[in-house]
Amino acid sequence: MGPVSALVLFAIIWTLVFFVVLPLRLETQGEAGEVVPGTHASSPANIDIKRKAKVTTMWAFPIWAVIAGVILSGAVTMRDIDWFERMSTPAVSAD
Repeated sequence: MGPVSALVLFAIIWTLVFFVVLPLRLETQGEAGEVVPGTHASSPANIDIKRKAKVTTMWAFPIWAVIAGVILSGAVTMRDIDWFERMSTPAVSAD
């Protein structure tokens, strides 16, 4: 895995973790009792993006390290997960 591949993998993992972290500890405007006119009551009252980005990075880096380690170690290869190739290649008989 090259540096660009590692960076792309980290960006994908970071984005996925961010979408998981985003709704955690979310207080809506309806719960806060201060609904801004023109918005829904379920809109966030205070969404602390900096804090959520820090939490996301703290979780994404170890996840990325484990996945990158598995890829670099060769424990799982593309051949292991390429089911279409195994299904389309006819079995060779030992005749």
